[in-house]
Amino acid sequence: MAIRDNFTYTDMDLWLNEKRVTEIECLVPDLTGVARGKILPRAKFTQERGMRIPEAVLGMTVTGNYPVDDGGYDRAISSTDRDMILKADPTTITMVPWATDPTAQVIHDCYFSDGALVDFAPRSVLRRVLKLYADKGWKPVVAPELEFYLTAKNSDPDLPLKPPIGRSGRAETSRQVYSIDAVNEFDPLFEDIYDYCELMNLDVDTLIHEIGAGQMEINFLHGDPLELADKVFFFKRTLREAALKHDMYATFMAKPMAGEPGSAMHVHQSVVDAKTGLNIFSNEDGSAAPIFKHYIGGLQRYMPSAMAIVAPYVNSYRRIVRHTAAPINIQWGLDNRTVGFRVPESGVQDRRIENRIIGADANPYLALAVTLACGYLGMTEQLEPTPQMAGSAYDMQVELPQGLPEALRLLRGEDKLRAVLGERFIDVYAAIKDLEHQEFMTVISPWEREHLLLHV
Repeated sequence: MAIRDNFTYTDMDLWLNEKRVTEIECLVPDLTGVARGKILPRAKFTQERGMRIPEAVLGMTVTGNYPVDDGGYDRAISSTDRDMILKADPTTITMVPWATDPTAQVIHDCYFSDGALVDFAPRSVLRRVLKLYADKGWKPVVAPELEFYLTAKNSDPDLPLKPPIGRSGRAETSRQVYSIDAVNEFDPLFEDIYDYCELMNLDVDTLIHEIGAGQMEINFLHGDPLELADKVFFFKRTLREAALKHDMYATFMAKPMAGEPGSAMHVHQSVVDAKTGLNIFSNEDGSAAPIFKHYIGGLQRYMPSAMAIVAPYVNSYRRIVRHTAAPINIQWGLDNRTVGFRVPESGVQDRRIENRIIGADANPYLALAVTLACGYLGMTEQLEPTPQMAGSAYDMQVELPQGLPEALRLLRGEDKLRAVLGERFIDVYAAIKDLEHQEFMTVISPWEREHLLLHV
């Protein structure tokens, strides 16, 4: 279900009147997943029906810098700093629960002046992949599971993060996986989160305590990939705001604390026939259809080359370590959480694959686009997977890139992904990630000072 099913501009105006909204936050998810845009008075929002911001806003690093003298980037993004035209998607209109005055927020799509979608905008990339499915008569269905950490406030980035203080007055110091009492330590925060999510129609499902100290997981009900990406985008923003209200931080960093497991965005995915609604991964007799194995084969074949998209930062690769509740390879198995691609026990209509490689720090639009793209290529190319993994995949060799430079090299070299996701998107994205890595390499870590300063 969309946030506002089948809303038109007229419906949106009536809804804004009903809610007595005075301001609208006009949002665009950039390539890092950050909400960019403008805040408009209600009257101006209604009159203009489309604002403008520079297209380079989509082409920034997480630190706000731009690639220079990169051929692919320069071909994609105009050197004249031209504007994009932003058009609101009425189905995404919702309230800003933490705002003092009645304020709404709505996600916008980005267009060039000729009316074409900006092809390197995250929502456009996902729309491109979904059209490939629609052209085949297929409809993908996804259900994200998003892990995150609650931490004490940290005003000095040179100091390590610490778990927050709960209502008992103490911080967690031991593993509390699936503990109800550990979740209840933060009841006031989670009551606000559920209230906010209900007000915003985000359809969150289950909340659990994960393995790490202060680590939680929220599950979303399954549905359309674009709608779920919108909801994850909104949820990240909502959670951070709610945590600040309760004097703590919420973070989706892949590996925020040393000695603790990383955070993932596990994505359950299946495909149904657009006409019948039946799961194409299952035969009529209930057995797995050949196309199910082809989907897995596509994930195995292309996900290593897509790693820079689902593990987008230097920090992301600190999560991909043996025996830390994260996959290190592309093995698959039935109800096996050590593999990259897990097949949960399920019924005929619910047959699905869980991609466990994606980090919580990934842009939800791009993460869903690329995992569906890998599966699509597997189905169309009829790729066969490796034999099913019966034991622990941690006993196998590492099969995923171990750092951002290696991941970017694989991404740039994979022509099939370039064709499916878009040439200009790959060029812009890779240039941004190259620059981020260069920026990181200018920083000297405490480990280097501790162990190298006087010993080498």
